[in-house]
This record gives sequence, structure tokens and C-alpha cells, in this order.
Amino acid sequence: MEVGYRLIPMVDFQQNGELLGRIRGIRKKFAQEMGYLPPVVHIRDNLELAPARYRILMKGVEIGSGEAQPGRWLAINPGNAIGELAGDKTIDPAFGLEAVWIDSALREQAQIQGYTVVEASTVVATHLNHLIGQFASELFGRQETQQLLDRVSQEMPKLTEDFVPGVVSLTTLHKVLQNLLAERVSIRDMRTIIETLAEHAPTQSDPYELTTVVRVALGRRLPSSGSPAMAKFRLSAWIPNWNDCCCRRCRAAAVSNRALPTACWSRRGRRCSARRCLARRRCCWLTTRCARCWRVPAP
Repeated sequence: MEVGYRLIPMVDFQQNGELLGRIRGIRKKFAQEMGYLPPVVHIRDNLELAPARYRILMKGVEIGSGEAQPGRWLAINPGNAIGELAGDKTIDPAFGLEAVWIDSALREQAQIQGYTVVEASTVVATHLNHLIGQFASELFGRQETQQLLDRVSQEMPKLTEDFVPGVVSLTTLHKVLQNLLAERVSIRDMRTIIETLAEHAPTQSDPYELTTVVRVALGRRLPSSGSPAMAKFRLSAWIPNWNDCCCRRCRAAAVSNRALPTACWSRRGRRCSARRCLARRRCCWLTTRCARCWRVPAP
């Protein structure tokens, strides 16, 4: 992360900066939810940035940027705020909502009008937390895979004995875990993941097929995986462009946010051109196997 010179006190412990402590909390919470500790966040000043600007980079490439005004508060309109506030209008960098930078004297008034009011360091921390979740699979590299495997080996040595490279290669294991993280599925339950791979890897080497069987094995954990939005699986979130589906019952289920009718899974000869399987990277027939692949539970 690079910050302008006005944001340096925010990341300096000697000046009572709170951002470093918030970042540690973000990494710890992420590890508890998703199952691995993301890389350390390195912060440095950049005089080429505007004084109140910051930007977040991953592997040297910018993935997000924003503005934070120390000493002021960001009043975010969640969609139901009433009235206007005196201040500098802007956009919340994490979620793209309309917002206003206000002085401390207007904080209470903004809360009464229905605005969500947060301080500058919280704005940056929330943006960083959002990006870490969004790029969780890309942040998970081979080094993190090996560290995770070493930790499991210390806790359950018999489980990982001759697992890598005897059963699967480190590359395959990394790809399977990365696929799960890309779908916001937690990899905390490494015991289930390793046992499932040990059972199926001897006869199947495709990491996408292995991801499918692992996802099924983790089925009971899926509703509590990742962000709170994962608590409910909505068809529109998993399968875009349902209007192109050839099955009217599927479209009706998608519109009403209900689970896909069971009969549709076993109906052969029907194919949805817009439906692309996340695990096998190709269009799926509406079969029972496809139901396992997508793992859409009833509400």
C-alpha cells in the first residue's frame, strides 16, 4: 500500500496511527474465516500521490485506490439517507456508494439523517478488507499452500503422510485450494479436503474435477463460508444470464430466488447455453452431476 504524505500519521504508531492495528485485525479475521493467513501488507509513502490519496497494489499492479481525509468523517449514504450534508462529495472506495466528507461537528446530524459515518482509517481498512476478499485466490500462492500443509502435518501427521507428492502434487493441491477460494469457499476444513483428495486423486488428476468432489464434501460448510452473503445461495449470483435458459421452471426459480427444481437436474436433452460450470469450465447438461457441481441448496 502506498499513501500520500497527509496519511503518514495514520500508519505511524508514534503518532497514534490506528491503521496498522486494523490491518492486523483484518488479516486475523480473514484467516479465521477462509483458512489461511494472507501475506503481510507493506506500507510506504509516495510523494507522487496526492496528499490524501492512497493506492493498494498486488504484485506491483494497482488493484484499488481512494481518498482519506484525516480528522474528517466519511458519511456514506446506504440508499435511504435523508437530506443533504455540507461537505466534499465523493464515492465510497470499497462499495461505490455515494458519500460526503464532513467535519466532526456534523457527525451526529449525519447519523440522524441515516448516513453511515466512519473515520478515515476505517475507510482505508474497509477498502483493503474488501480487496483481500476479492483477490483471495490470487493471494494464495504455492508458499501459502506449503505453509498450510506443514501446519496440518504438525497437527495430524498420519493424515498427510505420503500425501504430497505421493497422492497429489503440490501444484495440484494448490490449484484445488485456489479454485475453492475463487468461489469464496473456506479451506479451513483441511482434514475433509485432504481425505477427499486422497480418495479421488489416484483415479483423477484434473484439478477442476477434484475441486468438484471437494466442494461436494464441504457441502455442509458452504452456507457459512466466506462473506455473510454466502449464507444464502442465490441462483442469479452463481449463474448469470438465466433468461437464455431453455427451461421455464429454471427461469421461474431464478426470478423468485428459489432453489432450482430437482426435476430439472435429471432432465436430459436440455442444455442451457449461458450456464457455464465453474468446476469443469464448460457448459453443463441439466443432470444430477451438474447439481452436485453447482451445489445449490434449498432455502
